[in-house]
Amino acid sequence: MRTSLLKTAATLVAATALLAGALSGSAPAEAFPASNKQAVLDLLSEVEGQSIVSGQHNKEPATGASAYTKQVHDITGVYPGLWGGDLQFRSEDIANRQVIVNQAKTEWANGSLVTLSWHVCPPTGPSSCQFEGGVKSNISDYQFSQIITEGTALNAAWKQRLDEAVPYLQQLKDAGVPILFRPLHEMNESWNWWGARPGSDGTARLYQITRDYLEDTKGLDNLLWVWNVQDNPAGGWANYYPGDDYVDVVTLDAWYKGLPSTSDYQQIKSIAGSKPIALGELGKMPTESMLNSQPDWTYFMLWSEQLLGSNTDAEIRATYSNLRVLTQGEFSLGTGTGTGTDPDPGTGGTPLPAESRGAIVGLAGKCVDVAASGTANGTAVQLYTCATGVAQTWIVGTDGTISNPNSGKCLDVSASGTANGTVVQLWDCNGTGAQQWSYNSSTRELRNPNSDKCLDVTGNNSANSTRLQIWQCAATANQQWTLPS
Repeated sequence: MRTSLLKTAATLVAATALLAGALSGSAPAEAFPASNKQAVLDLLSEVEGQSIVSGQHNKEPATGASAYTKQVHDITGVYPGLWGGDLQFRSEDIANRQVIVNQAKTEWANGSLVTLSWHVCPPTGPSSCQFEGGVKSNISDYQFSQIITEGTALNAAWKQRLDEAVPYLQQLKDAGVPILFRPLHEMNESWNWWGARPGSDGTARLYQITRDYLEDTKGLDNLLWVWNVQDNPAGGWANYYPGDDYVDVVTLDAWYKGLPSTSDYQQIKSIAGSKPIALGELGKMPTESMLNSQPDWTYFMLWSEQLLGSNTDAEIRATYSNLRVLTQGEFSLGTGTGTGTDPDPGTGGTPLPAESRGAIVGLAGKCVDVAASGTANGTAVQLYTCATGVAQTWIVGTDGTISNPNSGKCLDVSASGTANGTVVQLWDCNGTGAQQWSYNSSTRELRNPNSDKCLDVTGNNSANSTRLQIWQCAATANQQWTLPS
């Protein structure tokens, strides 16, 4: 598959090349080339039922277009696989829309999908507004009917409002950046001026007009049209659906319950049919049990301030280390031919990610493990029966480090020791020689260049909880390791 659908300990050749490239000092190539919307749809088709792309929204101010994405990296050591932004509503942020466009280009080039929402001001007023009393406001039924009626002044005002965004969306088209575009979101809610208007002459009609204008009139064929409702317990979400011809991805925002219920999941699937489904906004990090019981979500997007406001660092790390969750560099795009299948299955031709992530397998098929899933400096690193979980998830970085995202700490030779038998532990990542590792593809040794010794299972003992150490490299079974793909 083109996507790294399960982050397991496999594909030794790929992992070997990855670490060798990292230690050579060569910079990784841009992960995503110029592409089209079909390539993203093909990716979502491949992911569905197997993995989920991680995402993080970045709200105003526009000048901090990656502020919340950086928070994810600070906690986990990885970047989300989906960057979220907004076309904005306040005057000072509208004036900085170019910053948002530039960030979207950067995120795409680095290997993340891109999604844009738009908290748009009502066409009954000026282009800029505040959230309270602007985006969050009410207009009359008559005013809304005029907006969706061709030839009226308010209909023209709506198209003029769309025109303001066209130059920025056009830049992204010209750069080959497909956008998961989520306009008029949470249309079953009454907090916004466009919402809570079911039926063919309601918000669904405004959504149709918006797509027709931006895609057919303005030629923005790089937009993937994301339809979105909130998990309002009143239900009836299908009453807002504009029709299959107008929707590429069906999404749900989960706010009433924290995480979507089984009935929410089934209701969205029934509306979507064969279309991909995703979680447009979340306040809580998806749990392992939710991901396992609702496997068809293709991506999730954590809302900006809720990342730290509603989740502990441990919860964030647990989600990002989950074997289902894909981060930046863990998937790639095809040609966008619309096949939705692997063009050359089983050949090992998957482009290398910027880093590898998963389990490290050694003696007797057991894994490198953080004792008791600890997070403190000095926590023992040991051999243990392989099992899904944060204690055995490692990131083989492009800088030669091996880190545990659950703790945010690195595989470290105690006190920078060089003697045989010096134990290996977790420690704050600090860039010292004690935390540098190289990989020999023929002997499968992980060598610490500072000591010129290898990662070793003490006493060649395959029992659970056997401590790992460094020892003179000897190409023996207790020094042979398979890195994650």
